[in-house]
Formats: sequence, structure tokens, C-alpha cells
Amino acid sequence: MTFKTLDDADLAGKRALVRVDLNVPVHREEGGDAQVTDDTRLRAAVPTIEKLRAGGAKVILLAHFDRPKGKVVPSMSLEPIAPALAKVLGAPVAFAHDCVGDVAKTAVDALKAGDVLLLENVRYHPGEEENDAEFAKALAANGDLYVNDAFSAAHRAHASTEGLAHLLPAYAGEQMRRELTALDKALGNPQRPVLGIVGGSKVSSKLDLLRNLVTKLDKLAIGGGMANTFLYAQGHDVGASYCEKEMAETAREIIRLAGQNNCKLFLPLDIVVAEKMAPGAPARVRGLGEVDDDERILDAGPETVERLCRAMENSKTLIWNGPLGVFEIPPFDKGTVEAARKAGELAKAGKLVAVAGGGDTVAALNHAGCAGDFTFVSTAGGAFLEWMEGKSLPGVAALAQ
Repeated sequence: MTFKTLDDADLAGKRALVRVDLNVPVHREEGGDAQVTDDTRLRAAVPTIEKLRAGGAKVILLAHFDRPKGKVVPSMSLEPIAPALAKVLGAPVAFAHDCVGDVAKTAVDALKAGDVLLLENVRYHPGEEENDAEFAKALAANGDLYVNDAFSAAHRAHASTEGLAHLLPAYAGEQMRRELTALDKALGNPQRPVLGIVGGSKVSSKLDLLRNLVTKLDKLAIGGGMANTFLYAQGHDVGASYCEKEMAETAREIIRLAGQNNCKLFLPLDIVVAEKMAPGAPARVRGLGEVDDDERILDAGPETVERLCRAMENSKTLIWNGPLGVFEIPPFDKGTVEAARKAGELAKAGKLVAVAGGGDTVAALNHAGCAGDFTFVSTAGGAFLEWMEGKSLPGVAALAQ
């Protein structure tokens, strides 16, 4: 798809309504101020804000925080986010206690070129999640142009993510542009061969994803708890492991679909097992079918990881969602860490376009210390997954020219 970027916009003196993702983790001490504990999403918003300021625009930020469900919930106010954003931006950020009506209008009217204003949680109004036309018009009244820089909310057809794009000249922000460019390189128009890694616990939660990927990829490696279901479907004993036995036929269907689409499927060759899922628990490497009744499969084995690393070396593009094992509990992080570091090493050397996303995936790459080596790491959980599933994202589709 093609979309307008801020390079195409006349910004001087314009009121730019910018949908950003400021839904950051906040720690609230009783009687004290709320503190942002991870400013990753705030920093992601900075390039777009800076570009608008440099162009002479008045920057008006729209965002949600948590799920107030159309009601004013003081603990879900965006007010504590304004000083945290000002800190990473290095410039003042004003705050308005509503996102529509007289309160918002007064705050917007007070802006000068280059000023930044954060409006209150759009989800305080039921019209936001309902994508209500009148609420979208009320938001649009304070803008001359609309910028969507919140890919992580693009799978929602809400007033601030989709409705506004039809009421004002609409542009992709810098973070949105980076995200869409990276995703296009990974699945839209990738360099082949393309390898996918899908991990995590449940086949049932990633059915659409697996069905889509086996029609798009050259190779697909399955890890994590969902690999247990595939092993069980092939007749291997998985002992006391987490396993969706009722999904066995579905797993066999995905294996058949991969074969029909010439997608080479990588399932574990060996596994790491333990009787307890606890830090430092005695871990043993087992071959397939060698799992005792009281043992649980908790990580990919060394042979499996070695084959996966070779597959990376023989690929041009990698797309990764989900860890290979219970990476939060050493020693069951070994498979994920080794594979992640290999991918990062190849990407850093320019030998592999490596794109990853999803909450657990980002945490796993950070744990391995190699997230910064990947070509692109998406912090958008649901939107990243729906994109990988081949679904149209309303917030992105609304930007299409």
C-alpha cells in the first residue's frame, strides 16, 4: 500500500492531531506521584513530534491509557505522562483535561508553532471505541491534519485511529512509517528465502497466524509449548508437558498445508526437559519419544537450535514471534538466547533482515541482549500478530492513498 508521510505535508502553522501510543507502564505509590517505569513508547513518539515541531506545526497528541470503558477513571488519566514525555522530548508538554469540547479547544487555541499539547485519555469517551462519527468530528474540530503514529493501536477501528483519517488530510508518522516499511520487508516484499520462527504456548491462539505463514514463508520453525502439540500430533510422548492434545488434528492439518505450499517445517529434533519448572532445576536433553511421564519439555534442545541457526544462515529474511522455551526461567532460556543472538549477529552483519514482534518476543530478545541488533523490533503486540495473520488493519487501511 502507499500512504502519505510528513514529507508530503505543509506543516507551518497547522494544528496537527497526532495519534500516539503512550500506554506505558506506570508505578503509583500511595500518596506519591505516578512514575513511568518504561519510556520505550514515549521515545518512539519523539521523531514524529520533532519533525512536526521543526516544520512549525502545533502538535496535539491523542492517546489512550488502559481501559476506562467510556468513563472518567482518575487512575487512568494521561496527566502523569505529560512530564515524562517532556523529559524524553526535552521540551515542555502542556496537558488538557479533556480531548474534546471547550477544555480541549481552549488549550489548542493557546498553542504557538512548535508547542506540544497532550489531550486527556480518548477512551474516557464511549465514542472512541465505538468509532462514533460525532465523536470523531469533535476530535477533528481541533486539527487541520491528522497523523497516525500508533501502529500498536492500528488493529482497532476507533475514532482516533480510523475515523479521523476520513475527516482530515491523513499522514503516517515516522514510527508508523518505520513499522510499515519493516513489515513490508519481512512479509510483503521480502528477500527470499524467508524463515519464520513462531513460539509461545498455544497453537489455538496462533491458528490464523500459522495458516497464513505456511502459505507465505519458505521455512517455518515452531517452538515453545505449541511445538509439544505438534510432537504429540506426530505420535511422540510429551510426558507431563503443556500440550493442547485436542488440537492434534489441527496441527496435522498445518503440517499438510505446509507441504502443499512448499514451506519447510522445522519441528524440534531434541528437547530439554525437567521435572520442575523452577530456576536452576536439573535439566536434561532428550531425544523425541524419550520423555518420562513426570518430565516436562521446557526448551528446544541443542541439535534443534543448531539446525535453526543454520537455517538462518541460509535465509535472507527472518520474522520471529514467540520464544523457543520458558526463557524467563534459566536454564530454560538457553535455546531462545542462542537463536536470538545468532539472528542478531547475522542482522548486524547485514546478512539477514531480521524482524521480530510480540510482547514475549521483545522481552526474550531484551533478555538475550540482542534486540538492538535486529533490523526491526515491533512493540505492537496485537497489531503485529494480526498483520502476521494477513488481516487488514483498519488504522493502516485508512491511511492508504
